[in-house]
Amino acid sequence: MEVHLTSDQQALARRAIESGRLHREEDAVQEALGLWEERERQRIAFLATLDEARISLADGTGHPITQESMRELAEAVKQRGRARLANELASSR
Repeated sequence: MEVHLTSDQQALARRAIESGRLHREEDAVQEALGLWEERERQRIAFLATLDEARISLADGTGHPITQESMRELAEAVKQRGRARLANELASSR
């Protein structure tokens, strides 16, 4: 496979080689492909999660996220946190 880098990409690779971070331009390409591969894994995982969410909404087991549901969730979290803190304070006396 032959890869053609832009002049900016070549300059970036050259600076990395000069600084000792990379040994050759091919290392820059390999690193870029590794980052792309990781991003693709994350994208696939996100899409799978999105599919699961759509399925759960369609079968009635999911809950739509709205501003109101987020406010309710935040309030519930606060209440649980306050109750936990009160219990910890009471048990430390």
